[in-house]
Amino acid sequence: MLAIALVDRIGSGLWASVSVLYFTYVSDLSLAQVGTLAAAAGAIGIAGAPLGGKLADRFPLTRILLIVQLVRAVASCALLTTQNYALLIAFSAVGGLGDRAASILTKLYATRVAGPDRVRYQAFHRTVANAGWALGGLSAAAALTLGTTTAYQWLLAGDALSFVASALLTLRCGEPPSPSRTVVTSKHPVPAAGPANPWRDRTYLAYVATETVLFLDDAVFKVGLPLWIAHASNAPNGLAPLLMVLNNVMVVALQVPLARFGTTTAAARKLLLPLSATFALGGVAMALAATGGTLTAIALLTAAATAFTTAEMLHATISWELSVALAPDTAQGAYLGVHGLAQSVQRTFGPLAVTAAIATGPTGWALFGTAVAMTCTIQHRLVRGRLTQTSLSVPPITVSEH
Repeated sequence: MLAIALVDRIGSGLWASVSVLYFTYVSDLSLAQVGTLAAAAGAIGIAGAPLGGKLADRFPLTRILLIVQLVRAVASCALLTTQNYALLIAFSAVGGLGDRAASILTKLYATRVAGPDRVRYQAFHRTVANAGWALGGLSAAAALTLGTTTAYQWLLAGDALSFVASALLTLRCGEPPSPSRTVVTSKHPVPAAGPANPWRDRTYLAYVATETVLFLDDAVFKVGLPLWIAHASNAPNGLAPLLMVLNNVMVVALQVPLARFGTTTAAARKLLLPLSATFALGGVAMALAATGGTLTAIALLTAAATAFTTAEMLHATISWELSVALAPDTAQGAYLGVHGLAQSVQRTFGPLAVTAAIATGPTGWALFGTAVAMTCTIQHRLVRGRLTQTSLSVPPITVSEH
């Protein structure tokens, strides 16, 4: 599965960094049309996480993942065949749906295969994925030096081929045991108990709501830092891509070492407190970056990027553990699918929250950091009662499945 993550993310890195340019220069769309296309695809893609999780509770996970990868490949290839705006939206939406579903399915696979070592496994997975993104992005940058329509089309084709390769690699993965499907402990099959419904689980839904806020570090890097550098600081615009490189390097180098601090449910919950402080420091550094000269702004923006990257890694460790620990074994797919909504919703509304902070000025960033920090403490208290009722970070009982 780690090889799949690498291949998948190399392809995504090829396309994600140039998609807007492709629709602008190859499909000849206006700025408003590109924005509408991205928003529509993102909104429809939100359904991919719960849909993928629900299906994985009912059918073999590897088969669902194989189908999803092929659907993503077809959607990418389809973009090459048309300039019709409605069709471009439709194909992009299908691709977004598959992207979110694949993300949840790979997480669920790790949960079922790694058991109590899932946090460490996911840390390796995220490290490999970030390396893939970097390789894809560098390849895209090299191809864009040509600046031709053919170069853009080959990048999109490379994205599609990466999904085909991922599908072929999925065929080699064994199907992990699933408590949500029919299992046997003897010669007589016994149906699994009726699965819990995450949509009726108020505690889990409240937890997912707080997760939506904690995923805002993504919007900070994609929207907040570049705009703040350009419009409110004395730092050069060229600092923005360098901070993105810093983010990738830190994740690749530190995600696995940091994961050891959250290998149990109790340890993961405790990490919410330092995470709170890290978000607050990031907000303060962003605010102060607008008040100094060039060197001061560069130093403070680098400090902010470091803080938000540290928050990203800490939250990833916490989220991997708590999202599973709070879910019943018999409905892991459905619950993780609902949890996947947090990241999907953040991708839609996160840029609005970040631009609101920018519009408010330095005070806005201070309030932004404080609000996210308070959400960490709310989540820390929210999950306490649920986690004291049962400890779910224990090695699962392995049973035969037919």
